[in-house]
Parts: sequence; structure tokens; C-alpha cells
Amino acid sequence: MQPSRIKINTALFYSFAILYMELVLRLLTGSEFFNIGLAFITLFSVSAGLLLYGACSFMSARAAKITSGTFMIVFGVFYATQIIYHSVFNNFLIIYSLKAGGTDQIITDGMLDNTIKAITSGIPAILLLSVPAVVIFTPLGRFLKYKKIGTLKSVLSLIISVIVYLVSVLAIALHPTLASVQSGLFDTNISMNRFGLIHTEALDIGYNIFGIEQELELEEETPDPEPESDPEPEETPVVYTPNVMNIDFESLKETETDKDLKLMNEYFSAKEPTYTNEYTGMYKGYNLVMVVAEGFSPYAIDPVLTPTLYKMSQEGFKFNNFYTPVWGVSTSDGEYTACTGLIPKAGVWSFYRSHKNYMPFCLGNMFKSIGVTNTYAYHNNTASYYHRDLSHPNMGYNYKGMGTGVEKYVDKVWPQSDYQMVAGSIDEYLKTDEQFHAYYMTVSGHLHYTKTGNYQAGKHWDKVKDLECSSTLKAYYACNIELDLAMEELLKRLNEAGVADKTVIAITPDHYPYGLEKDDGNKYEIWEELLGHSVETQFELYESTFLLYCQSTQNAPVVEKYCYSVDILPTLLNLFGFEYDSRLLMGSDIFSTAEDLVIFNNRSYITDKGKYNAKTGVFTPHGENTFSSDEEMSEYVKNISAVVNNKFKMSTKILEKDYYRYLFGKDE
Repeated sequence: MQPSRIKINTALFYSFAILYMELVLRLLTGSEFFNIGLAFITLFSVSAGLLLYGACSFMSARAAKITSGTFMIVFGVFYATQIIYHSVFNNFLIIYSLKAGGTDQIITDGMLDNTIKAITSGIPAILLLSVPAVVIFTPLGRFLKYKKIGTLKSVLSLIISVIVYLVSVLAIALHPTLASVQSGLFDTNISMNRFGLIHTEALDIGYNIFGIEQELELEEETPDPEPESDPEPEETPVVYTPNVMNIDFESLKETETDKDLKLMNEYFSAKEPTYTNEYTGMYKGYNLVMVVAEGFSPYAIDPVLTPTLYKMSQEGFKFNNFYTPVWGVSTSDGEYTACTGLIPKAGVWSFYRSHKNYMPFCLGNMFKSIGVTNTYAYHNNTASYYHRDLSHPNMGYNYKGMGTGVEKYVDKVWPQSDYQMVAGSIDEYLKTDEQFHAYYMTVSGHLHYTKTGNYQAGKHWDKVKDLECSSTLKAYYACNIELDLAMEELLKRLNEAGVADKTVIAITPDHYPYGLEKDDGNKYEIWEELLGHSVETQFELYESTFLLYCQSTQNAPVVEKYCYSVDILPTLLNLFGFEYDSRLLMGSDIFSTAEDLVIFNNRSYITDKGKYNAKTGVFTPHGENTFSSDEEMSEYVKNISAVVNNKFKMSTKILEKDYYRYLFGKDE
């Protein structure tokens, strides 16, 4: 007589299989592994396993096997998709991207090759995540016990599943730091590490697909102390005025009944504005060419390979502590921060969401407000990519991309030429007797950084082939030569037209060149080669550059202030002498007396006193004598963290509520 086989309860197997997928996702995306998130991931996996078990227990053994196996295949594909997406963009895929047309974007417009390469590199992850389905559909699953357990037990399993889920949600809500991640400060990347994929997607769908509004609750901030004034100034000081507009917040606070709007009015009316300064209006009446450059970085600037960019970096303003954080929607969010002075809302395409909003402080609209009609925006990839055909006209631009005019002078290769875009478009706005503002979103610096994966890299390969570095770095240097040629042509044409001395050129990256990261082995091997040491991934990775150059400006200052891409718009508004309200932007004029503050997507930050790593909860002062005691440092960190969290919340509500239209009474 043969011994009976050990039978494994399918509820246990389903729960373990889902937990296994969560752990694979956690390991392969570089998330912090050992934290409280492991407990919640386990609980949500058990909940999902019980739910599947309860559903399958109503079925025959054969139907239950097919249903559960199919479920594991679908889940495996979803987990693998997140891992592959994260390997390319260093962010997790949000459901909103599928709704907004992200699927079309990754299979068209030159991205198909990148997509295929990403899937190929993700094969190991796909194989790992296929294990649960393989167990179910092969003889390996002969130990699984499929049987009907009766209606009462089936329903009880479903009820327990819901209870486990709700208890987990309640535990999160009662946790002092996790509660805000689940409610007022939901962010896909943070949530994924704290709660896993199941609960993150539930929150993502609820907030960003069904439009459930996150509750607005502000954290208490300690106001800055009033600066001491000199009782006997030796000479009459220059009087600087606050950068504010005539907004009757007192009346709005009294009459507003909407809770969120009322809280927003109270917040902004109490916020300390920045003041005019010695650089206010320095470029009033000048032209402006602004460039958000794909994958650009200070490492692309070289006196031999990119001499024009090098000239701008040496003769223009020098921002020695400038950062370009990565947000949830990489390039589009990178544009959004630079163009709006706001922090993107997590889980959506903020630029696309803003296209129906009133956006008065965007540069195109600001120039139009003073009578400048020569406002153009260009992109040398498909015009509708990220729905720029909707967001960019809303910023006040006559917008053109591939398919709406740019294709007349830009060849259809991948990626397309920055030089061709600038050289072909400049005559449309360069008129010696008219002020103008042009905006460019480039693409030549796009990954992949290989001789064949980036057309511009292949075109300039002869200029880099003898460099003593990896082929990846050669390709990165080579493709940025195309941007340099574009800027060389721009300066040449500006000088020929006699307006170079009255034209400011501002260049900033959309994000750091994450295409330099490897899909296998040591992810940051290329970065180590580039920097000559192991890269620090919370802060150092995002060290960047902001080129601000005008040919006629002599002795441009060196700026040591910690600043970042969200500060670009208010800085330019001040330099060009525009009237704006500094309280309504999340960034601040770099030349103002506002405190140094660089904010990152995961709520880490840098100030003039130190760096706070939100992953570890550790604040590292810049110097030994920054604080007199640990208690003083703790209070400081608590206050700045509140400031940071409130900025995220307010930036989200400005987008959701179309707050500028509400304030200024503009009709749609």
C-alpha cells in the first residue's frame, strides 16, 4: 500500500505565490528590502491569496486549476511589466499612463526598439515570475488540493480576505508616518516599497482613475524668525519689494465654503513671499530661448566635444549645487517642473492634466501678457507624445512637433536631430524688430546609448571612437554633440541678426541620463566609470546643471545655493521683471533670500544645513557645528519635512482644483 501524498492547501499556495512575486519585484527594482513594508506586503498577499482561494472553491477542480493558473499568468505579466518599466525609467508604471495613451507611445515614435530591448533584458524576471503558473500547470503541482469546500466556507474565506485587507489598511492609517503615504501624500514609488504592488495599485486606481480626492491636511510649520535689522544703517539701503500680486485672500478666506480651497487660501496668504533683488529685471525686454534637453547632464559638457555648451557653462551663470530630481513620469514631469515651478502630482501625467487649467505663470503666457506674440515651442519627436499638443499651447505657445510642422526640416530617424530642429525653426521667431520667446524640448540625447541604438551617436562616432572609455559613454558623449551643434547654430544666427546680446539662453535637463544604468550585473557600473567612484544614489546621482547664458553678460556670478529644476521658472520670472506671485509657486527665485531647499520625489531633501534621506530617516548635517544639540536638529528636520510635505500637497491641489483660475477669475 502506497503512502498518501501530502496535500498542500491552495489558499496557502496562492498566498505564498503572490508574496513570492512581491519579493521578486522588491529585489529586482532595488527597493529598500528590510523595512516595515515586508509586513504589509505579507498581509496583502495573504488577503489576495484568500480571495483567489474563496473564488476558486466554488468551482470544480479542473476549473479552479485553470482559473488560478490563468490568474498567476496575468499577475506574473503585471509584475514583470513593472520590473521592466522600472529598469528603463527608474520609476514604476502608473495605471494612468495606460489610460492616457502610454501604450501607444512605447510601440511607436522610435520607442519600439527600446521597448524590445527592455523586454529582452527582462527575460530573467519573466522566468522567475512564471514559477507559480508553471507549478500549477505541470506535474509539479500534483500536491495542490483542489476541491469544493462548501458555500459557507467559501464565503467565509472571502470575508476573511476582506477583513485582512481592511485591518492592514487601518494599521497603515494609524501609523504616524505611513498614513500620509496612503492618503494625503500618495506616491507610487514610495507606496510600492511600503505596501507592495497590490495595495499600491488599489490606491492608484482609486485616486487617479476614479478620481477619489486625497484629503488635504496641512502639517504645522514653524515660521522663520524675523531678520534683525541694523538700528543705524551707514547708508540708505535699497528697498526691495515682495513678489506678490493683488489677491484678496482675506475675503476669499471668509467667503469660501470648499474645505480644500479654504485651506489653500489660508496657506498661501500666510506663506512668506520672496522679494525683488539686485537681479530683478536684469533681462527685462530681452528675448529668451529655453531648452529642456533630453538626458542632458554636466558630464556631456566638454571643451573639445561640445565647445558651445562648454562656453555657456564657463561664461554664463554658474550654479554649483543644482539638482534635477526624477519624478514619476520622467521626461514629461521634468518639463513640468521647469515650465510651471510646481511639483508634479504622483500617479498622473501632470502636464497633460494641466492642459485645461489656467496657467498664467508659464513663460509663454507671461510673454504674451506683455504683448509679445512671438512665442513658439518645438519638439523633434511626435507632436502628440505625452499630449504636448494640448499642454504646450495652453502655456501660451504656438507649438510644433513631428507631424505638425517640424517634419519639414527634421529627418525621421531615432532619435531625431536637435540641430535640424533649431536650424529649421529659428526663422519663424527670429525677427530683429520683435521680442521673442522660443522653447525647445530636445530628443537627440535619448537612450539607448549605443552606436546603433541612437542615430545621433552613430553619426558622431568618429569624434568619440578613440576615447578611453566604455562604448556606452562614447555613445552618450556623441549624441550630445548634436545638441551642441544646435546651440552653435543658434548663437550664430542670433549674432547674424544682431540680437545675440539681447537674448538669454536657458538650458536644463529633463532628468539625469538614467540610460547609463545597466540592466544586469552592477547597475551603476557606467556611473562608477564616469565618476571614478561608487555613485551615491539618493543625492549624487541627481547632481546636474542649469546653463543660463547671455552673450552680453559680463562676470556672471557663481551661485553656491542649493537649488533645483522647480526653481527655474521663478528665477526667470524675476530676471525678466515679470509681475508674479512667488507664494503660488513651489520653487523660489534662486537669487532671492529664500532658504535653500531641494526636494526629491521620495520626500528626501537638501537644505543649506544638511541632507535628509527619507529612505533611511537620517539627516546628515553639512558641518560638525551646524546644530547645538540633537534636539535642535530633530526639531529642524521635523519642520522642514512638514514644509516639504505641504509643498507636495499644495502642488497637487493647484493642479486638481485649477487654483489659478479660481484665484484670478478667468473664464475657461
